[in-house]
Amino acid sequence: MFRNLYLIITSIIFLASIWMIFIWVPTEINQGMVQRILYIHLPFAWASMIAIIALALTSLMFLITNKNIWDNLSQSLAEVGVVSAIVMLFSGIVWAKPVWGIWWTGEAKLTTALILFLIYCAYLVFRNYFPPGNNRNRIAAIIALIGAIDSPIIYYAAQIWQQNHPQAVVGPLATQESSLSSEMVLTLLVSVLAVSLLFIGIVWVQYKANSLKGAQNV
Repeated sequence: MFRNLYLIITSIIFLASIWMIFIWVPTEINQGMVQRILYIHLPFAWASMIAIIALALTSLMFLITNKNIWDNLSQSLAEVGVVSAIVMLFSGIVWAKPVWGIWWTGEAKLTTALILFLIYCAYLVFRNYFPPGNNRNRIAAIIALIGAIDSPIIYYAAQIWQQNHPQAVVGPLATQESSLSSEMVLTLLVSVLAVSLLFIGIVWVQYKANSLKGAQNV
């Protein structure tokens, strides 16, 4: 019952966000249509950054309790987190070309975001190619704990190193007034909610699959 209700609510909010992004929200004056990538780029950036924090917390719980529930949840978060990071990077690259005139720059915000993707890759590659066992899982957990340091660095990067990437204009740590209209802010919030619900749902599905796979391998 709860699963069906969750699926219905997530679908409605996700479809509403698509309608708002491509039909309802006004076009930004300076950047034009390409600015709509913001409503995809930022939610998936949020998801990938929150995922690594959640991954670190579940990894810490595994190190403390040594229970497979936390290890399976950690793996699931990493698997969905790396996909979120890919969407973040790709959408950012597509957005950068028409706005900055270049696909990629080596500035801090972009570099730390790429490092986050590589951390996810390192975690998953290690889990898949290192011999299975408790030692593998514990070392992977340590990788996640170290990797979580990158998340706040990404957030603060534009504030610390003021380069092409704009500083945060929404959120509790924003240092300047937002230039987004109320319609744009609402669309952004709905998009973040939609991606968050989608992320949680897929993590749960992955967790069930990983738990079943682990039980079969025992």
